[in-house]
Amino acid sequence: MKNLSIKEKAEKILKLKEEKGALILAHYYQNLEIQHMADFCGDSFELAKIARTSDKDIIVFCGVSFMAESAKIMNPEKRVFIPRKDAGCLMADMVTPEIVIEMKKAHPDACVVCYINSSAATKAVSDICVTSSNAVKVVGTLKEKEIIFIPDKNLGAYVAEKFPEKTFYFMEGFCPVHHNLSKEDIKNAKENHPEAALVIHPECQKKLLCDADCIGSTSEILDFCRESDKSEFLVGTESAIAERLGEEFPEKKFHLISPCLVCPDMKKTSLDDLLSTLENLDDEVIMTKEEILAARLPLERMLEAASKK
Repeated sequence: MKNLSIKEKAEKILKLKEEKGALILAHYYQNLEIQHMADFCGDSFELAKIARTSDKDIIVFCGVSFMAESAKIMNPEKRVFIPRKDAGCLMADMVTPEIVIEMKKAHPDACVVCYINSSAATKAVSDICVTSSNAVKVVGTLKEKEIIFIPDKNLGAYVAEKFPEKTFYFMEGFCPVHHNLSKEDIKNAKENHPEAALVIHPECQKKLLCDADCIGSTSEILDFCRESDKSEFLVGTESAIAERLGEEFPEKKFHLISPCLVCPDMKKTSLDDLLSTLENLDDEVIMTKEEILAARLPLERMLEAASKK
């Protein structure tokens, strides 16, 4: 397999996909060669919902483990596969069900708001989930005056600023890729590209967001850059976004603010991995009915809250 050219691997992947009736989904942080193979690219929960509407019974999710879990939770009747089971998420690993239970004991009147970047077991002991794009809207629908926001303290701080009437409790969780971006990185980037618009993810530290032209989820950043009249951008999120935009708009310039903005787990999936999964249908996401039902409830609550006008 490794002796095949990239073109040959791509052709074989597309052939197997058709033969097996598989749907290939890829997160926006995957290598571009993987994104090119996908039927759909998107944010994690956006992809889980796409899988739900597809008539395909086999889902191959190119992303990290919690994303493939979410796809299985939302599509329990389908077979979900992940080409790299060792592709994890350091932020998701920072929170455990035990931590959540202890926080609930300390703040019994609080609603547990769980960022979707978490394991199924953590979701199962939470009240409602959020994504980076709907977190503000969903929290705005909650009647509780106290919020336990897990695991990302940076996204939590961004949301908390919108609701000064509520009390928020955080844990020391964060995305290392976004958290490591510094004020100095942005200062240097602005000095080098003074005309560029700054786009940044709310998983970055709160002190970095004040000068941004766009603060948003991956999809929101992509939409902003696509629709903006600006021709130059400073990208404050994972490197694949700058690469994807550069490919889409060769007439525009997209500068990655720092080399720290690379997720090693997202880069693990290769064409060889994808090809192997399609050939062998191994690395399936296996969950019990009980696990699925427990983790699905906060996701369904999120969908209901996010649909409110």
